[in-house]
Amino acid sequence: MLDESYIQIAIELAKKGKGKVSPKPLVGALLVKNDKIIGAAYRNTPTEESTELIAIKNSKESTEDAVLYTNIEPCTLEPGDSDCIDLLVQSKIKRVVIGSVNPHPQFGGSAIKKIKKSGIELKIGVLEKECYELNKFYFKQQTTLLPYVTLKMAVTLDGKIADPEGNSKWITSVESRSFVHELRSEYDAVLVGFNTVKIDQPRLTVRLVEGRNPKRLILDADLQMKHNHDLIKNNCDKNLFIITSKKNKTRKKKLNKLDEMGVNIIFASEKKNGKIDLADVMKKLNQRNINSLLVEGGGRVFSDFLKNKIEDEVLIFIGPKFLGSGISLTDNLGVKNLQKAYKYSIRDIDKIGEDALIRLVRR
Repeated sequence: MLDESYIQIAIELAKKGKGKVSPKPLVGALLVKNDKIIGAAYRNTPTEESTELIAIKNSKESTEDAVLYTNIEPCTLEPGDSDCIDLLVQSKIKRVVIGSVNPHPQFGGSAIKKIKKSGIELKIGVLEKECYELNKFYFKQQTTLLPYVTLKMAVTLDGKIADPEGNSKWITSVESRSFVHELRSEYDAVLVGFNTVKIDQPRLTVRLVEGRNPKRLILDADLQMKHNHDLIKNNCDKNLFIITSKKNKTRKKKLNKLDEMGVNIIFASEKKNGKIDLADVMKKLNQRNINSLLVEGGGRVFSDFLKNKIEDEVLIFIGPKFLGSGISLTDNLGVKNLQKAYKYSIRDIDKIGEDALIRLVRR
């Protein structure tokens, strides 16, 4: 098999760790000898030892003259990791093939230098684009110190997110809703605005698929959330966060009640127009090791993220329905003519159930 084929296997292995390893990258590693895989492993938790070490320990036979394949630079000495370069040398591995270099500003590239110095043959950049896509959350955080942000919304064919009364259940199919639950399990956190909480009563959990629940973030500038709301009463894991304006720091009674119920409060700066400064929010999320954020609405929040150019990609689920009247996806972008429209490229289009899913990136 070609190097590309084995790196693809490493990528598929790494995917098994989705939703489990943040803030570390997804890693898959395999040892190949005489065109046969003799050991393999993937990162399953953020604290376990280097995936390459596990693959070597899992080897069914001698690793002498074997080739190590991994989607990202191996043995990178991040905090808590073990230096496995010595073990690679001791194992008499003859060659290492890497998909992508680790972007860590302090440790990235250090393992590559050690491998070169050891005399082990090295190849870098195999399926590099695919390896970057796999770890896009990690790459974004390491290079910018900000979380990767995906905006997601369900709309009708005529761009409505709800009918005139605000009802939005259900624009899309159960297959699309299951897909969204799978997305939630892969992201560190999911965010909605207070109006969406008030109208839709979302749970923001993973129920239609297997997977762990993300942190749940409510953008609530005026701290309107009631302490008896279901989201707060069901906050058993204490992963509910309310993002509010710094001006609410004086509301000690309400803050103490929310604290008693395990709600985390993030105070953010306000802009001159009275809205929360989303750039400040992103910095504060990074400080809490939230490397990936799925923004699920509503329309005002969606528009605010677009206007502030904070998103990394946009997912639009289109249900094959016409409403004619109702609430539009982006009523308040402030665009006056076509020349000033927000322009995007279509990354891909998929059919999910009876719906279409369009992935967009800003041009």
